Amino acid sequence: MSTSLCFRGTRRAVTSFPRAYSSINCNTPYNICFVRHGQSTWNRDNRFIGWTDTPLTEDGVLEARVAGRMLQSSGILFDEAHTSLLRRSIRTTNLILMEMGQEYIPVNKHWRLNERSYGELVGLNKKEVVKRFGKDQVRRWRRSYDEPPPPMNDEHEHHPRFDPRYRLMLDEIPRSESLKCTKARSKVYWDDVIAPGLRSGKTLLIVGHENNLRSLIMRLEDIQREDIINLDLPRAIPLAYRLDENLKPLPRKDGKLDEATGMLRGTWLGGDNAVQEILDRDHKQVYDTSIEQNLEKGLDRDKWRRWTEIAIGEPEDESFKAHSRSHVHRRLNNNNVGEKEKESVA
Repeated sequence: MSTSLCFRGTRRAVTSFPRAYSSINCNTPYNICFVRHGQSTWNRDNRFIGWTDTPLTEDGVLEARVAGRMLQSSGILFDEAHTSLLRRSIRTTNLILMEMGQEYIPVNKHWRLNERSYGELVGLNKKEVVKRFGKDQVRRWRRSYDEPPPPMNDEHEHHPRFDPRYRLMLDEIPRSESLKCTKARSKVYWDDVIAPGLRSGKTLLIVGHENNLRSLIMRLEDIQREDIINLDLPRAIPLAYRLDENLKPLPRKDGKLDEATGMLRGTWLGGDNAVQEILDRDHKQVYDTSIEQNLEKGLDRDKWRRWTEIAIGEPEDESFKAHSRSHVHRRLNNNNVGEKEKESVA
């Protein structure tokens, strides 16, 4: 019997994100949730990553823990988790399950859920690549369906063939991938593992990387090739789907597509507005060459970090405590949270 994505009671985590998944139909046949990993060192440095095994930063750990709190607050119970062979996604998975108290479920790791290969771009600063090749070209490399970046030379310092985890599959390591290539390998995993798991009644957590998740969501939502260039995904914000007997998305509670991307029938547990803010920031971080500051390291980063520390109950900087608590109270009031929930952050 399938475990539903139902809320259990009225308590929510103190992240101040709006509750987006209330009043779920408990008879939903199938449920799946996608989460992109938390910030890694190369996300922080604005570099193309691909299959390079970059670890989570301290901020990335916080992002993953907050994602776990969102999921724990929603009442979701997972039967299995699936992720890539890359430690940024593996650790994000572990942190999410720890926050949910669900470390006991099986976690399956597979290279078919790895991020797409960015070829010769791996290791380069994204904004510097935009300055060199232009915004339109870089956007096509990053987001189009069938235009891969320039291929990686076999002697590239970050070539996966030097990584022992791939020693038995050297012939399958891509030198560069388009989303089309990524979708072809993720399709195998969906057909062989994910779809059978869903049909057996399991509620699944998929923790991965932006482009691999885009390939899965493209398939799930039947997004057209010419439209997929417009789909971006934020880090560490759970995207939950209720699926029908054909594994097609059921409508959201409001009957609309999400406001953050305008393309999805899934529900962002962080709320559409929060996702839109993150995507706008990420777009500027890559494409707006008039902004010299690294937006992953600025004042907004410090505020976010301190606020998330409060959200998960970590000690915060005394000088920031009063402002942060006032901010959380204000957000809670704006989201019409009950009196008991307000007391939990006092």
